[in-house]
This record gives sequence, structure tokens and C-alpha cells, in this order.
Amino acid sequence: MLVPLIQLLAIGLGLSVVGVLIWLVIALLKIGWVSIVQWRDLFSFDRWTEVLVTIGRSKLRTALTMISVSWGIFVLVALLGLGNGLDNGMRQNFARDATNGVWISANKTSVAYGGYDVGRRLMFENADYQRARKTPGVEYMAGQHYIGGQRWGASIVTKHGAKANSFELDAVHEDAIRLTAHTVIQGRFLTSADTMQRRKSAVIGQTVAQFLFDGQNAVGEWIDIGSVPFQVVGVFTDPGGAEEERKIYLPVSTAQLAFNGGEKLGLLEFTVGQAGPDETQRVIDQIKGQLADRYSFDPTDRQAVRVQNNIEQFERFRQMFWMISAFIVVIGLGTLAAGVVGVSNIMMIAVKERTKEIGVRKALGATPNSIVFMIIQEAVFLTGVAGLLGLAAGVAASELIGYLNLTDFIANPSIDLKVGIGATVFLVVAGALAGYFPARAAAKVNPIHALRDQ
Repeated sequence: MLVPLIQLLAIGLGLSVVGVLIWLVIALLKIGWVSIVQWRDLFSFDRWTEVLVTIGRSKLRTALTMISVSWGIFVLVALLGLGNGLDNGMRQNFARDATNGVWISANKTSVAYGGYDVGRRLMFENADYQRARKTPGVEYMAGQHYIGGQRWGASIVTKHGAKANSFELDAVHEDAIRLTAHTVIQGRFLTSADTMQRRKSAVIGQTVAQFLFDGQNAVGEWIDIGSVPFQVVGVFTDPGGAEEERKIYLPVSTAQLAFNGGEKLGLLEFTVGQAGPDETQRVIDQIKGQLADRYSFDPTDRQAVRVQNNIEQFERFRQMFWMISAFIVVIGLGTLAAGVVGVSNIMMIAVKERTKEIGVRKALGATPNSIVFMIIQEAVFLTGVAGLLGLAAGVAASELIGYLNLTDFIANPSIDLKVGIGATVFLVVAGALAGYFPARAAAKVNPIHALRDQ
């Protein structure tokens, strides 16, 4: 019984929405027709003077009505700007790494398997990288060697002349740059030749270059990492800022040899091109299966190898922000609709107060279309001015939030031109609808009864 009732309610609600939409479309068509017939009134100085005089008769009522409309459009625009800022902030955070990237890192087992106890420490090898890169669906792939057994390098001091400091050391294959947002501004990144020939090449971040070389050209210069000399072959920047630029990239084969790393790798990272979440998960499962067979751990053990799947995370965040944006639009439109209804009520009161005036106009020959357009013109003017003030305030609030830079989660919460144009068109349509129904009542006024009314 409950399911059919819900279905009937859903059907009834759907039919009601369709009915309201049809009703609004008919009203807009009638407004368009009246506007075409009375187009000369748009350019009549006397008519605009009359509009201003009429609105100015009730200053307090006009001001309160404009405030309600302004507040509605302000809330809508400000919330849209905030939602846009949240979306930009999310994209910037993801831009630090490839949005189609996957990282699989070796860890400790949490499930007993194949006769091995819990807590066994895993470590990949170069052969795992060679096998994984042949997996169908993998676009670019790199492995990372943990120097000194630590992901961000041991506390190895980097020197150049009298200057020395500790920086993050990443021993990687040449395709590692495909999984970052780095831009090489001097020289080049690591190449396959660097890896194959175990060259002592280094690519440093701009922060490292500024510290060690005082802003001078670093390409071709030599630096000492521990007691091993490396030649700088490139300098990169990153939109993540100085912290992301405190890195030094070394060929994985050279680091394994120079720092007694053997064949060990701690991380496998790769991109999957345009693959979707399901296809990406298939690639991940296949590579995890290869690793599980080689190192005898349970493939379902999430702690044995940890996976960071940017595609899955990006899709999850995108859906979440889509829901937030939809909620923001509903709240903003609801607030604006309340203001428009207020305008309609005010225009209804104004029509009631001007019953005798409207009767005189009709007695002197005014057509119903001219009466309707007069009321619509006043409503559109009132709504338009108030809405544009709210629009300007909303844009200013969004720009202020962006200028203050309160958090990394909100970036550039601005409103683009399409939103501004859409809001303006919406205001005109809303104002026309707000004035149409009172105007239709005014057009039906009987001149004789109107003159007797007062």
C-alpha cells in the first residue's frame, strides 16, 4: 500500500510541476506579446517619469521591497561565488598531482597469509616496476626508491660551496614528472638515459636553486648530496609554492647505487590516461595481484600496499561539490523567489490604491495592453534596480573573500560573465512575472466601478 501511494504522490507532484511550468510559459508568452505591442512605451520619457513618480510615492514600501530583492540576489550570487571558490580550491589541490594518477606504496601486512605472520614489512624491487609498466591501461609509470629507507630521503645534507641544507630527495624514473604539476623553467627533467647509464644528474626546485645559487643559473653546476657529487640538469617550479619546490630529483638507478639501495623501490606511481574509475580499479587490482603473488600477501589486505587513487578521489569530491552547488542554487533561488513574491504583493497593493486612476485611464481610451505594460514596466524597473545592486554587492563580497585568502579550500571565488548575464536575465523575467498578475487584475478594472470606488 505504501509504495503505490508514494508513486501516486510522485506522479501528482510531477504533474503539478509540469502544470506550473506550462502556466509560467503561457504568462511569459503573453508578456512578450504585450511588450511587442507596447514597445514605444520603453522609449517614452513621459512614461519613465511616471514610473519614477509612482514608485517615489511610497518611499518606505519601495525601499523595503528593494532590500528584499537585493538580499535575495546577493545571497544567490555570494553562494554561487563561494561554491565556485570551493570547486577551484579542490582543483588546485588536486593539480599538485596528476588527476589521473595512482600511487601504490609498500607497507606492512595486517593479515596473516601464506604462513607469514602479521606485520611483515614489504618492499618492492625494480622487477616489479618493469612488470607493472606492461600492464594494459598504464600510460606513464615511475618507481621511487626510498633513500635510507625513508620516503622523503634520509637527513642527507646538500651542499654547494659554503651553503648547505637538507631538502627532500626523490629518486625516481623519468616519467615521474607526468604525475606532478612541475614546470621545468631551466634545463630539462630526468631522461631514460640518466637512468640507464646511472648518471649523476639532479633536477632541483626553484627554492633549492635560490638557496644554493642565489638566483644564478644553476644548470651545469655541481652539488654534493652527502659525499656524492651530482650535476644540476634542470630547475622546476610548482603551483604549490615554495614547499613543493624544496625537492631534488635523482635518477632512481643512480641513487640505488650511490646510497646502497640495491634493487629496492618503495613506491610505484602511474597514470591511466582517460580511463574512468572502473577501468582504473581494474588496473590497480591487476598490479596488486602481481605484487601479492610475488610477495605472498593477501590481495585484499589494504594495509600491505596502500593505494592513492586520484581518479576515485576526484570523482568523489566532484559529486560532493555538485551536490553542494545544487543546494546553494536551491537556497539562493528560494531566497530570491521570496523577494519576487514580495514585489508582486507590493504591486498588487499599488494597483488597489490606483484603482480610480486606472479607471480614468481606461475611460480616456487606454487599452488593456497599455495598462498591463505600465504595471509590468514598474515591476521590472523596481526588481531590476534592486537586483543589480544585490548582484554588485554579491560580486564584491566574492572578490573580498578571494582577496582575504582565508583558507586554501577556497580559491578565486569569483562570478564569471555567464552567471552575471544569467542573473540579469532572471531578474528581468522575475520582475515581469511579479508585475504581470497584478497588471492582469488592473486591466480588468471596470472604469465605471473604478470611478465610483472613491
